[in-house]
Amino acid sequence: MTGNTPGSVRILGTLRSVDGKGIVRLEDRFDTDMDDLWSALTDPRRLARWLGDVEGDLREGGVFRARYFASGWEGTGRVQECEPPRRLIVLTSSPDEREGVIEATLSADGDETILVIEFRGLPLEQLAAYGAGNQVHVEDLAAYLAGGERCDARARWEELHPAYQQLAGDII
Repeated sequence: MTGNTPGSVRILGTLRSVDGKGIVRLEDRFDTDMDDLWSALTDPRRLARWLGDVEGDLREGGVFRARYFASGWEGTGRVQECEPPRRLIVLTSSPDEREGVIEATLSADGDETILVIEFRGLPLEQLAAYGAGNQVHVEDLAAYLAGGERCDARARWEELHPAYQQLAGDII
């Protein structure tokens, strides 16, 4: 389900549904080791450079508040599982959305690290929007790790959204 044909937008995600709820799965490779990528995903100071403001306890069982720059999402999370530097599961909630699950898995591949993130519990009618929006977050992470800046989130979302709409068309 990844659409990376010549002249197309590079899509990192796949979409599917289980029991009437949507799942976005993103996978990318980073030119850094697992410990560095883990730190970028779990250290509030580093999260503030690419994802958003995160305050609270990011240890297993901990609760935190977050506001994401690119998507504008605001809500709370609870760290359900934390196995540094390999696996993190966070339960999320916000006033505007039903509860969701984010699972991040890291694996070493030589000097690089492969990151797989699944966002579960998403409304099917908004699956394409979530796919595009979450890819923007992953791309901002890649830019940060490479020493760059976050992208123009709105413009990038508009580039990605049509491809994710095609993927979602097979599901909804």
